[in-house]
Amino acid sequence: MKTAPSAGKTSRHFYGLGTYLGLAGALLAMIILFSSLSSHFLSYDTFSTLANQIPDLMVLAVGMTFVLIIGGIDLSVGSVLALAASAVSVAILGWGWGVLPASVLGMGCAALAGTVTGSITVAWRIPSFIVSLGVLEMARGLAYQMTGSRTAYIGDSFAWLSNPVAFGISPSFIIALLVIIVAQLVLTRTVFGRYLIGIGTNEEAVRLAGINPKPYKILVFSLMGLLAGVAALFQISRLEAADPNAGSGLELQVIAAVVIGGTSLMGGRGSVISTFFGVLIISVLAAGLAQIGATEPTKRIITGAVIVIAVVLDTYRSQRARRRA
Repeated sequence: MKTAPSAGKTSRHFYGLGTYLGLAGALLAMIILFSSLSSHFLSYDTFSTLANQIPDLMVLAVGMTFVLIIGGIDLSVGSVLALAASAVSVAILGWGWGVLPASVLGMGCAALAGTVTGSITVAWRIPSFIVSLGVLEMARGLAYQMTGSRTAYIGDSFAWLSNPVAFGISPSFIIALLVIIVAQLVLTRTVFGRYLIGIGTNEEAVRLAGINPKPYKILVFSLMGLLAGVAALFQISRLEAADPNAGSGLELQVIAAVVIGGTSLMGGRGSVISTFFGVLIISVLAAGLAQIGATEPTKRIITGAVIVIAVVLDTYRSQRARRRA
């Protein structure tokens, strides 16, 4: 019988109302703190600007949530984003393609990169950490080759994605929000979501239940790549260009947001809504530190400390769960 009831129970146990209230409380406390330190922080302009800057981080964090849930990790997302953007620039500037086919090409290249990572990880049982590190270098190299190591200026073909349409909010933010809602429903309300949680919790038990975990794991990495392609389109819309250096170090921000949201690095536990709170927390932290004039080293120290605290809390929760079991 192909079910994974225990996985569903685990997800509901860890992600009740209390978890969301805790993350919302931490976010509110951070907003209050920065509002008291900067007279310009608590304003509509600040939050609308922030909302329009984070759609790429939002969709990448969704993909990384799924990857971490199955017990994997993908370090190549920043380079895959640059690869997708470079492919779009070549299609538009070099081949004269329209926006739609160029976008499909960029997302396809990104999805292919994710599929390569997932396939090698699954076929040879190599840790995804190592495989994605190799894909990171290959994708970045391809991005440099496609653009001649120069920024390719595309123009305003994608500007509609980042131009505010209502209340200062851009279509890219609305699309990213829809991705989060759909992903949360898939994770919590579908058999596919239960399988992913089951694979991360106990892959051997899932296999003994008659479910082959391999295609599901590959599909998750492919999805991660596809979302990196979507993030590339969001970034192109803001920059009006494809930068082969784009996304450098972005994978660390993505992983930080997901871990702060409570998704376990050990697999088997995660929530897309909690990840969204993690994205907001890390983004508000960065914006607040910038507004109060914190230096770059100080921002890195504080952000790193927040990540370490989140990992420690994750370990503590995992230990408590094992003792209860």
